[in-house]
Amino acid sequence: MENKESDIYLTLENASEGFYKDKGSKFIAYAHPITSELEAKTILNDIKKKHYDARHHCYAYIINEDNIEKYRITDDGEPSGTAGKPIYNQIMKAGLSNVFIVVVRYFGGILLGTGGLINAYRSAAQDAISNSIIIEKFYLINFIITFPYESTSEVMNIIKLYDINILDQKYDNLSKLYLSVRKSFYKRSVDKFLKISDLQIL
Repeated sequence: MENKESDIYLTLENASEGFYKDKGSKFIAYAHPITSELEAKTILNDIKKKHYDARHHCYAYIINEDNIEKYRITDDGEPSGTAGKPIYNQIMKAGLSNVFIVVVRYFGGILLGTGGLINAYRSAAQDAISNSIIIEKFYLINFIITFPYESTSEVMNIIKLYDINILDQKYDNLSKLYLSVRKSFYKRSVDKFLKISDLQIL
């Protein structure tokens, strides 16, 4: 039996910012909900352009992409373990997924030491998370089906039954639907679809 709760995760409702200052150094945090590593790269490039004069652009993300959980951290020139990991730990502490946090540092001229850096990056990331709203979302699986026009009614009944989203649709000799469904409903919905004559899943 499939676990209905297995596809529920917590993430941020919207992008947010955080700030921390210590001994002249400024730490500006940007937290974003994301759905792909490519999206994270785009956000990072935009932040680097905006803060081209900052000394460090440290970050961490956790993402479930194609049903595989991925994460990445970087200290971007800070001492190992003092930047990316504290950011990552705040994402984990909040129980979040599909979240990307970048913390930009402007050096204030005074060294903070290992403990000071860890606290600064942790505090900036935590502030950004607290300035957003945490929401529940579902992991989704996208797929495509083709079927003869006369099967439309059966197909739409299954779509309604499993609350499947229609992302796009094309009609030629066969009807073609681009669909998105909750991960926990995927197998059951596919089993139903395959009972329809001449329906194919791509």
